[in-house]
Amino acid sequence: MTSKIVQTKDPVTLVGGGDLTQSILDEAVALAPTLVAADGGADRVLSFGLRPVAVIGDLDSLSPTAGQSLPDDSIHHIAEQETTDFDKALRMISAPIVLAVGFLGGRVDHQLAALHVLSKGHDSPCLLLGATEVIFHLSHPIALPTREDDVVSLFPLQPTRGTSTGLEWPIDGLELSPMGQIGTSNRALGPVTLTPGAAGLLVIVPRRLLQDVISALMQDRVLPLDVRTTRADRQKCQP
Repeated sequence: MTSKIVQTKDPVTLVGGGDLTQSILDEAVALAPTLVAADGGADRVLSFGLRPVAVIGDLDSLSPTAGQSLPDDSIHHIAEQETTDFDKALRMISAPIVLAVGFLGGRVDHQLAALHVLSKGHDSPCLLLGATEVIFHLSHPIALPTREDDVVSLFPLQPTRGTSTGLEWPIDGLELSPMGQIGTSNRALGPVTLTPGAAGLLVIVPRRLLQDVISALMQDRVLPLDVRTTRADRQKCQP
């Protein structure tokens, strides 16, 4: 088994180089104080006056200024070009959960790549936190305290299926596929439960459900959709 770069019993905030606001970063760090950067995400972290415990990626986006301001042993070069920096970083983290910020907004191709990585599953469960929404891979049965008329979008990145309760349009018995039936703009009738029948289904819910999603993803997970564990510690930049 490949050894991890970041191994922790605490949640991790993983920062990418895309769009990121102070409010989103503050919300993530309050819940997951250990900061890790995917390549150029280190520049984002430093610009907000914080310091990552590790920078992971192929380092083609890390600025010389950021590289020189961080300890050499915190920068981890993974040279292969077959995967994205988001994927590289997730593979090297072991934590109870990873909150990924700075991966939504901006370039559409980068967002699509992030969704692709999310759907693959990693040792540590991960969610993408955006300006208005939270996105996660449905790897095990979950229950969410959604309210009536909350949007619950389900998007398959490969042929998959599942079951649900509490949705206006249940997914039971449907064969979901990116080239066939999808489930965007579904609506909650109240609290919702979702159970995957196969891997590959992304769930998109309102951002206010962030803490509920974290709790749901950190519950014991079942095979074959299991995804595992880790985390570290936020450090303020020295003047």
